[in-house]
Amino acid sequence: MEFIVEKIGMSRTVTVPALPVTLVKVVDTKVCEVNDGVAVVAYNDGKKFNKAIEGQQKKYDLSKEFNRFATIKVANTEAGELDTSALAEGVTVKTTFKTKGRGFTGAVKRHNFAGGRASHGHRMGKRTGSIGMCEWPGRVMPGQKMPGQYGHVNVTHKNDVVSFDASTGILVLKGSVAGANGTLGKVRIA
Repeated sequence: MEFIVEKIGMSRTVTVPALPVTLVKVVDTKVCEVNDGVAVVAYNDGKKFNKAIEGQQKKYDLSKEFNRFATIKVANTEAGELDTSALAEGVTVKTTFKTKGRGFTGAVKRHNFAGGRASHGHRMGKRTGSIGMCEWPGRVMPGQKMPGQYGHVNVTHKNDVVSFDASTGILVLKGSVAGANGTLGKVRIA
């Protein structure tokens, strides 16, 4: 089973020893149709609206707030509210979020290169250093670690469920998950 969730942020438990936990909220989701455990679901994300979304809302008889659609595996057998009974204490889940985008970064930040010495007035600093060969093969090999875009990729973590409050939809996961606070991701039962 999968659930669409929003990351709230990190905290810790008040037990001794304290556990680092991440709070995520299960997004209010309507199951539109179910075929062999795979369902089309609708949820609210921003103010996006066009004729295609309007047609989907009319087809499934949804209110205007449900403006995004996704296909996920669910426990439901028919359309209606999403069944969250599988999210119990002690269950292991896999969380998938998009990491923070770092933009164009240098090799020291992107690949943890050491950089040069900071003494005796040299110019190495945070430069990449040598990247090529001598006379043979006389080119830069494919896959060479160099500066470039990094971050903004999907990352999956395995977390244990510490607690789940069905009334508020708050899911407390042990450990951290990728991404910025307020971003949407998926949680599936491992």
